[in-house]
Amino acid sequence: MTALGQIGSLRRRLLLGALALIATALVVAGLAIGLILARFVRGQIDQRLDAQIVSLVSGLEPGPTLRLSRDLDAPPFDRPGSGWTWQVTRGSARLGSGSLGTRALAVTSAPAADDDRPRPAEGAGPRGEALILRVLALPDGTVVTASAPRAALYGPLREAGLALTASLGVLGLCLAAGAVAQVRLGLRPLDRLRQELEAVRAGRRERVPDPQPAEVRPLAAEINALLDQNAAQLAQARTHVANLAHGLKTPLATLSLALSEPGRDPDGRLSQLVAHLDRGVRHHLRRARSAALTGAARIRTELAGPVADLAGALERLHAEKGVRVTCAVPPGLAAACDPQDLDEMLGNLVDNACTWCRREVRVSAEGSGSDVVVAIEDDGPGLGPEALAAVAQRGRRLDERVPGHGFGLAITTELAELYGGGLALDRSAMGGLRARLRLPG
Repeated sequence: MTALGQIGSLRRRLLLGALALIATALVVAGLAIGLILARFVRGQIDQRLDAQIVSLVSGLEPGPTLRLSRDLDAPPFDRPGSGWTWQVTRGSARLGSGSLGTRALAVTSAPAADDDRPRPAEGAGPRGEALILRVLALPDGTVVTASAPRAALYGPLREAGLALTASLGVLGLCLAAGAVAQVRLGLRPLDRLRQELEAVRAGRRERVPDPQPAEVRPLAAEINALLDQNAAQLAQARTHVANLAHGLKTPLATLSLALSEPGRDPDGRLSQLVAHLDRGVRHHLRRARSAALTGAARIRTELAGPVADLAGALERLHAEKGVRVTCAVPPGLAAACDPQDLDEMLGNLVDNACTWCRREVRVSAEGSGSDVVVAIEDDGPGLGPEALAAVAQRGRRLDERVPGHGFGLAITTELAELYGGGLALDRSAMGGLRARLRLPG
């Protein structure tokens, strides 16, 4: 598994963490609120039972007979089977509520007689049902008991629990939506930084903009520093390649000319060795320059401006012939190519067309998929099928294959191939030669 796969999505991790915390907080809040509600409802029931017990104690008549001075069977203690009951016992004597009838409460544990206020007790109803009991034991042996049904506690808790669950559910959905929005807004600067890096790689921008959020600003500064370092290394590598090309190709060309003189190389072996050495030097220079151009993919050069400038310069240069160069390059069309290399390639091709044309040269450009194709056409004599086939052969100097036509085509072909493009020659509709230069867009 790759490191990226182990790390996973930052957005997913943040969302899962936020949702887990929200769920935990809601569960804890629900339990806490539920306990508080349970204690509150139980307290209300205990207060009501204690009030009934106090009323019963105050209503007892003094004397040996167990009797109440007034009727204390107020609702709901008067409804049979309601679970709201009271009873007063002293020895074998007993008084009970109307809801209790002739039956008695079974109190299994009671507080001590010296308690001055009612206490909770354990027991059951006349049918064995579980009840909430409160008991007060008086010093004379009188025991006053009041009870409430368990439904009085669980019913309100159930209703409050349903409302609480619904409220917490809505709150959880709102918090989850807020977490999603927060994560999206929080990670938006990273997505914007990715788009800016994509623009740098495509050549629409040279650097990442400096205004960034405080958390992203150090990353943007490091990216810009890396871009500056790569640009400096690219310029240095291209300078070394140019120096090497000048230092090796010029002596080889001089040696080749010297060997071409009569009597210098009778059997041609030295010329073959020089040609072999020249091909090897070209091969390694091409590889070195290709490595130096690996950073040029983010260079973006628009075509309209350079083509217009070149057309004007060559019209003045060939003013004696009255050459007219027409340009049909859409504005905004650009190639991923260094401006100097683009000028060199277009200069070679347009100059060739002006040299061999009769009066007119036409330069047009269009996008073709991910590439850009620049067509240079003239109304000159052109090349025959045999010459075009010979020119199309790879590994040969194009200007040497067709003497008098194609000056600089070898350099143009090499540069175009270094950028992943190419050069094709065919017949133009104007009657002369058409050179189609293909470069990455």
